[in-house]
Amino acid sequence: MKALSKIFHIHPLTAEDITMEEPREKCEVFKNYYFICFRSFDQDQHSINYLQPIGMYMIILKEGVLTFHFRNMPHPYSVRKRIKQLKDYINVTPDWICYAVLDDITDSFAPLIRMIEFEVDSIDELVLILKESEQSDMLRRIGYCRKRMMGLLRLLVSKADVIKTIIKRGETKATDGNRPALSSEVALYLGDVQDHIITMLQSLNHYEKISSRSHSNYLAQISIEMTQTNNEINDVLSKLTALGSVLIPMNLVTGLWGMNVIVPGQFREDLTWFFCIMCSILTFCVLSTLMMRYYKII
Repeated sequence: MKALSKIFHIHPLTAEDITMEEPREKCEVFKNYYFICFRSFDQDQHSINYLQPIGMYMIILKEGVLTFHFRNMPHPYSVRKRIKQLKDYINVTPDWICYAVLDDITDSFAPLIRMIEFEVDSIDELVLILKESEQSDMLRRIGYCRKRMMGLLRLLVSKADVIKTIIKRGETKATDGNRPALSSEVALYLGDVQDHIITMLQSLNHYEKISSRSHSNYLAQISIEMTQTNNEINDVLSKLTALGSVLIPMNLVTGLWGMNVIVPGQFREDLTWFFCIMCSILTFCVLSTLMMRYYKII
């Protein structure tokens, strides 16, 4: 880095930002170059660092562009491929290369946002129609989807301001002529990139609102199901309580006639008293049941 700073007259602050992997996205103007920090993300789905931010640092000189990144990313290759395809139709200048890199980084977010759109629509449709046995992973899906949305919002939220700063400062002509100028055509292209970023941010904010509503609906659905279950349990317990209310007096009567004292009918040899007691108990049961049915206790 010291050798590059000496050869290309890179300011020590720029060298420090690059070596320290400055996480804040920004555009700075120096005497002979522009310095741009723009973050992409790890696109390898099999990597443990998938969707983790990766910094792309660009120094736009009058003679060319220097890019720095500390992990593999496909954007430099995509830009070189694009230049080979369009070199006969466009004038490849440092500001156009800068636009191409920024545009490729911005376009890399589009497939993820499309996947989030499908996932949010699926969750929004399923959250209220799934059966209780099929809802076990719904909360996990909602949480994982919102986590990805927050990650993308964190990466995209400052990019529109960076593009706006590039356009604004690029239109200011350098007094000594050493700093590269931003052509009007490239400024138009950068405006298109800014529109794409703003559209993505609006879409993500909309999907976040939908997922938040789905999350609330899911929790409300769970609450309703728990309330219904509690009501069913309470209904069963009330019926058991009513049954106990019928059986306790019966145990009292049979207990009174089973005491080791003189009771009515003790000295009779027939079953008159036995059948009278049984008929009384049966009558009490029937009357109690009819009364509970009348008051809709059971």
